[in-house]
Amino acid sequence: MTDVRQVQVTVDCADPRGLATFWSAMLGYECPAPPPGFDSWDAFADTLPAEARNARWATEDPGGVGPRLFFQRVPEEKTVKNRLHLDVRAAPGLEGADRMAALEAECERLMVLGASRVSRTDPELPMELGFIVMTDPEGNEFCLD
Repeated sequence: MTDVRQVQVTVDCADPRGLATFWSAMLGYECPAPPPGFDSWDAFADTLPAEARNARWATEDPGGVGPRLFFQRVPEEKTVKNRLHLDVRAAPGLEGADRMAALEAECERLMVLGASRVSRTDPELPMELGFIVMTDPEGNEFCLD
């Protein structure tokens, strides 16, 4: 019998808290509770040296089903297309015009949060349901599908 492992998705970025806030709003995730003895993450951050503040941030599925997302500050900027990206299921069970309308509505909501639209692929080919490629506020690609 094979043991199933949980995964954490780690994202290198410039602003861990800001990017975690974006992904939390997109996915319905929540920030974990602060360490024991602190009533907020800001109170905890006040105990850290300035260079350690906003160096890391996480967000989690409150239902415990989806993977934890971990954001870590790195000095370099994103320079090329991701070799790995997330597909965000924004229109499960929908097809055709209804699916694309749902994807467009979610695209609009995410652009208000800071995402950018890259392209749209319509469901014209066999086995192609249609999707929208987007980037988060730091340029990391993801698809609405």
